[in-house]
Amino acid sequence: MARVESGLGEEAAPLRADNPFLVEAPSQAPALTGYFASVLMTAAATVVAVGLDSGISIPNVSLVFVIPVIIAGVSFGLGASVCSAILGALAYNFFLTEPRYTLAVNDPANIWAIVLLFFVGLIVSSVAFTSRRRAINAAQLTKQATLLQDYSRDIGAAGDAKAAVSITSGTLTALFGAPAVVILMAGNDLVPVNNLDGAELQAADLDAARASLAMGSVARAGVYPAVASRFDFWPVPTVVGQSAVIGIAFATDQRPLSPDTSVDIIARILGLALDNQHLRAARNAPQAD
Repeated sequence: MARVESGLGEEAAPLRADNPFLVEAPSQAPALTGYFASVLMTAAATVVAVGLDSGISIPNVSLVFVIPVIIAGVSFGLGASVCSAILGALAYNFFLTEPRYTLAVNDPANIWAIVLLFFVGLIVSSVAFTSRRRAINAAQLTKQATLLQDYSRDIGAAGDAKAAVSITSGTLTALFGAPAVVILMAGNDLVPVNNLDGAELQAADLDAARASLAMGSVARAGVYPAVASRFDFWPVPTVVGQSAVIGIAFATDQRPLSPDTSVDIIARILGLALDNQHLRAARNAPQAD
């Protein structure tokens, strides 16, 4: 009977849009918060614009409504920013164009001003959102590089396969925010592992792990031959060390865009560590007379 050692990192809170690996539907609370903030900021901009218009004559008072668009785009994303652009155009029309306190517009020049304000808002919102995404992605790439660097150092210091499994699963969980399992096997049979931090490997998961090792390729959850598996499995390339497979249980709405590159790096490092441990054990084994 083969031996299976498994490490499943504690299930972390789902990573949000600041993680470039994940495709996650934004939660309702943050989305509502962004839209609510957009309404408040546009209301404040309206008060400022009306105050300026009543005190002094400013030809470009409509630009005040661009400020909430920029803040919303940087802080809350594209949806909130577009909301600010629409509300700003409506507020400018209602409070600052004749006839006031109605959405009717008598002067064609004001129609052009309202339309221009709306399109400027859309452009600014897109630029602000893109800048925010690039900053977030840069921060995430830095975090990813740090995790992989720490993993390379820690795995080299692992004293045995169990320690290597624990380090690997912990790194994968931190990297993807999803439960991760590393299975070490010898022979063709797998021993089910129960009570893995509240999770359990099912027979379908073990079948998918076997298929991944047999094919030497990724077995994705929900796709043949891992149709019923909750885990995506990647084989770990080894030469003389113990065969191994990495599994990650991605939630349906949190599936990464491209996890293969990062998992492949970790799998190769783990494979080298298992080979080194095997060679070290062989050198330290007592020699027969």
